[in-house]
Amino acid sequence: MKTINKTLLALGIGMAMTANAADDRYVIQVDAEHKGVVKALAKKMGGEIHAEGKHFFSATFSGKDLAAIKGLLNNPHIQLIEEDAKRQLMGYSDDVGDPRHSQISPYAVYQSQANQLTLQANSGVKVCVIDSGLDRSNADFLWQNITGDNDIGTGQWDQHGGPHGTHVAGTIGAADNDIGVIGMAPGVDMHIIKVFNANGWGYSSDLAVAAEKCAAAGANIINMSLGGGRPNSTEENAFKAFTNNGGLVIAAAGNDGNNVRTFPAGYESVMMVGANDANDQIAPFSQYPACSIIYSGKSNKNNQQILDSTCVEVTAGGVDTLSTYPADMAVASVLNADGQVLGSSGMGYAAQGNVTGNGYYMGLGKATDSGADGKVCLIDRGEISFNDKVMNCEASGGIGAIIINNVAGMVYGTLGADTTTRIPAVGATLEDRSAILAASAFGVEISTSDYGFMSGTSMATPAVSGLAALLWSNHPECSGSDIRDALKKTAFDAGANGRDDYFGHGIVKVADAHQYLLNNGCKATPVVDIQLTTQTYSGKRGEQVELNWSGATTRKVNVFRNGVMMTATANDGGFVDTLNNPYGIYTYHICEDGTGNCSDISSVTFN
Repeated sequence: MKTINKTLLALGIGMAMTANAADDRYVIQVDAEHKGVVKALAKKMGGEIHAEGKHFFSATFSGKDLAAIKGLLNNPHIQLIEEDAKRQLMGYSDDVGDPRHSQISPYAVYQSQANQLTLQANSGVKVCVIDSGLDRSNADFLWQNITGDNDIGTGQWDQHGGPHGTHVAGTIGAADNDIGVIGMAPGVDMHIIKVFNANGWGYSSDLAVAAEKCAAAGANIINMSLGGGRPNSTEENAFKAFTNNGGLVIAAAGNDGNNVRTFPAGYESVMMVGANDANDQIAPFSQYPACSIIYSGKSNKNNQQILDSTCVEVTAGGVDTLSTYPADMAVASVLNADGQVLGSSGMGYAAQGNVTGNGYYMGLGKATDSGADGKVCLIDRGEISFNDKVMNCEASGGIGAIIINNVAGMVYGTLGADTTTRIPAVGATLEDRSAILAASAFGVEISTSDYGFMSGTSMATPAVSGLAALLWSNHPECSGSDIRDALKKTAFDAGANGRDDYFGHGIVKVADAHQYLLNNGCKATPVVDIQLTTQTYSGKRGEQVELNWSGATTRKVNVFRNGVMMTATANDGGFVDTLNNPYGIYTYHICEDGTGNCSDISSVTFN
């Protein structure tokens, strides 16, 4: 696993290795046989002993710097005194605050360097969002830059068919306006195609039509946080046409945590996106299909070409992503400790409300405790369910509950649909535990909001679409393929060394991609476009697949089935493959003999 240093920012980016003194705490190296004597001296000088090893111990000396400690502990048995540097998990976090009253930058903005690049206005970049609509009730958009298409089956594009589309659009282009959240490409032009209603269903033909509408609207990028398990040639051809005309199509890998290839993300003309979390780890739900491999040479085994356009190409933040919702459809939580706002997450199915009061520590909250009467319960995570903890707090007379994580990061939990609690309950981070337990007065609020969290490759995909728009606005001379290539070449290798099935090439770093294009420019060499279509019919000898192509320029072409070369045949535009008792999905593509120029994959299915 590769590592990378990150700058420590006031807005919450953690750093794995810092060298600053912390809390007047020092490490004292000693001769092992005289450690007890030195410890006694340290205590006499006001030191509070902490960690101990065979040849060292650490201690806090309040209000004293390193020079003062060295003067106090002048002992021949001490080998070295140094500052005890703080360590914390390397990761990223959202800004702390309430998006209803201040602007929050989601962690992925920092993780993928969107804060290091500025969207260039009037660059002509437009993102087409094919989803469930963008609800006009959310004010965190530059609505004058947004257009859309109505659909007789799903209704008006600016009325939501569920919150998904509004959340996706916010990640791409929520405005930089001092409230809510900020998108990857804040204020970018968008065109909205509403193909889903609240039931979340659509069809491949809907997407093919949507691709044409995106092109007609002048979009450069198509975002699809959606997918399904079966390819469709009509759909595939629509996205291939968009890509061949210089566009970029981006789609989600899927959320089942397996190695199944979904579509449209699985088409070569579409960039497949997986999801990672705030700590550069792959999301457990992110699908990881293997890339298609083309074999050639003697016995079709000597050479192989990995088609990295048929598997995950890059990832971006998609776990607990904060973004826009239709008005009042999300739940917001606010945790205040002695006047300081701390990060929090509302417990699922907790009661809404806003309470203030003194805090009372209930440990693990495994039993009722009369000391919590009229107070906010401070409870550690572990051993029993979140619901049992909150119910014990309420049964003790508690007015609200704060559940503190027992591992690094935020508690994202639920009390369950069957809970009967009537008090608000929020989760808090392990990193804030000391501050919470040291505080006396608390405020806990859970209420409706226009901003909330979602997780999925559906959230990572608009992050990449927004980053692509941000990059493209700075390099309008590039094609979609240039932008796609730059994002892959400069991605942070977070997984196994080199490209892997989980991260693809890695986590997108848009500022690095910008520098790459400044150094290398964009490709201008046109590629011969081979168009391939497939259709099936039943013949006397079995099921037959008819291949028809155009655009190849060599005397012969090579025909591939499921990534393996079947035969070389004359470039006459047609070939028929006969199959006995076929079942499942069969993929085909055509390559010019000797040039490496190939068609996209075309698929057929037998049931």
